Amino acid sequence: MKEMTFGNEFMNDLILQPILFMGMLSLVMMLLLYATRIPAARVLEAEGVDLQKLSHPAQLGGVFPSKVERFADNYNHLWEQPTLFYAVVLAIWALDHTDALHLYVAWAYCGLRLLHSVVQVTSNRVWVRFSLFFLSWMALAFMLVRETLRAAGMAD
Repeated sequence: MKEMTFGNEFMNDLILQPILFMGMLSLVMMLLLYATRIPAARVLEAEGVDLQKLSHPAQLGGVFPSKVERFADNYNHLWEQPTLFYAVVLAIWALDHTDALHLYVAWAYCGLRLLHSVVQVTSNRVWVRFSLFFLSWMALAFMLVRETLRAAGMAD
């Protein structure tokens, strides 16, 4: 297969950039998680709460304010569905199947996940969040099915 170029960069390598974006989103959410959780934990300690008794995640539900818990929830969400995204993107890259459509859909996925994160940690509007989650799944499903068909030689 002839290597497609975009400017000075190889087209196939451009598919790796969305993985880096998602990594940065995870890093930002981890930093915000600790920036909110540590002060909230100190308040609980000042109120006499023994944090050691809350060492298991199941015991934390409802202990921290909702805004603090939303950062933790979002951080955890970034280790669920996006792991399949990473695998699909790496398969596309390894098979040298990157094209403009895969790039657009990968970046759409990233944008939808960013919006999902922003909504979850701010207004936490359930239907908005669900819609963004569903749309991101549709983008991921499109990439997965398309690449599966291409890898099987059933599509070009």
